[in-house]
Amino acid sequence: METIADLPIDDRPRERLLTHGPETLSDAELVAILLGSGVRGKNAIQLARELLQDGLATLRKREPAQLAKSPGVGNAKAARILAAFEIARRLTVAEADPQQSYDAEAFGRALVTTCSHHVQERLGAAFLDSRQRILRQREIYVGTINHAAVSTRDVIRHALDENATAVVLYHNHPSGDPSPSAEDLMFTRKMAESLRLCDIDLMDHIVIGANRFYSMRQRGQI
Repeated sequence: METIADLPIDDRPRERLLTHGPETLSDAELVAILLGSGVRGKNAIQLARELLQDGLATLRKREPAQLAKSPGVGNAKAARILAAFEIARRLTVAEADPQQSYDAEAFGRALVTTCSHHVQERLGAAFLDSRQRILRQREIYVGTINHAAVSTRDVIRHALDENATAVVLYHNHPSGDPSPSAEDLMFTRKMAESLRLCDIDLMDHIVIGANRFYSMRQRGQI
C-alpha cells in the first residue's frame, strides 16, 4: 500500500503547502495534514477523502464523539480537525470590526455562517459598551433553551464582568426555522427585565436558522 512518504516530494501535502502555499491544496490534502497519518491500508489523504464524502460543511457538523469513532480517526485526530474548524469560526467573528456599532443585519448574517450548523441549541451573547460596540462575544449554554437550563444570573454576571451597558442574546434552532417559540419570547422578556434591574439594556435577541435569522428588535418584540 502506497503511503504519503512513497509519493514524490512535490506531491506530499505538507511539502506542497510549505513550497506553494495552503491555497494550492485540495480539501482532502488540508484535512490529511490535520490527520497527520493514515491507518493500515489507507494513507492520510485517502482517509481524509472518506471523511469528506459529504463535504467540508458536513464534516464541520460532526460532534466530537461521533467524529472520533470514525474508522481511522480516534480522539487525537478528531481533536485536531475540530480545533481547526473552531479557529476558523473565531477568525470569522474576530474579523468583524469591533469599532463598528452593533448592526443586526451584519451580526445576524455572521451568526448564520458560524452557528447554523449546530445540532443542539446553543445560547450566546455579545456584550456592548455605551457606544454599542461589541466588547466580547461568547457562548454561554449548550442545550435546549428553557427556564430549567438557562439562568439569567449567568448572563448578568458575564455582562457585569465585561462592564457592558447592553447585551445581544442569540441562539440557534437546529430545525432550521428561526421563528421564535413562545418559550423564546418568554425567556427574552424575563432576560430584559432582569438586565434592566442592573441598568443594562437587552439590545436584541437573534434566533439563527439554517439560512436566515430572526431579530426580535427588528420585529418590535424587545
